[in-house]
Amino acid sequence: MEDFWVFGYGSLMWKPSFAFEERQIARAHGYRRSLCIRSWVHRGTREQPGLVLGLDRGGSCKGVAFRVADERRESVIDYLRERELVTSVYLERVAPARLADGRMIKALIYVADPAHEQFERPSSPEAAARIVSSAIGASGNNLDYVRNTVSHLRELGIRDHWLENVLEQAEAAVTD
Repeated sequence: MEDFWVFGYGSLMWKPSFAFEERQIARAHGYRRSLCIRSWVHRGTREQPGLVLGLDRGGSCKGVAFRVADERRESVIDYLRERELVTSVYLERVAPARLADGRMIKALIYVADPAHEQFERPSSPEAAARIVSSAIGASGNNLDYVRNTVSHLRELGIRDHWLENVLEQAEAAVTD
């Protein structure tokens, strides 16, 4: 049986909330990190949705892969389904990823469903920044979410220039 890996590209990278045996920087192929999910609860409302991360098709995404012990496989999958599939805006997939040590693995990932009503692909960093700078939900404001994400990515040595651009413009909009 193959090792069971989970790929994280957002908060899952620094807050997996499940036990794992190994953690490595990894690059998932076929998807890219994107602020493409309208948040109606945690970072916005139905009237003024925020934007949170999803994996959109195309390119690749640098994140973190977690190897989970086989005896924990089912409980981790149950936990992730409860965490990620609340509104069914994410689709559960298995995708190839390359670990920092060069190994190729298959990892469980959650990708954005472009057919879901919460999916939105902002046309530009400026468009995303306008949304992020003004949305507030039950878990706080959207700007703090993006700021926290960029901060954690940098701590891991991962640069996401598009997301950093959104953050810079959203912070400027708030201070104007």
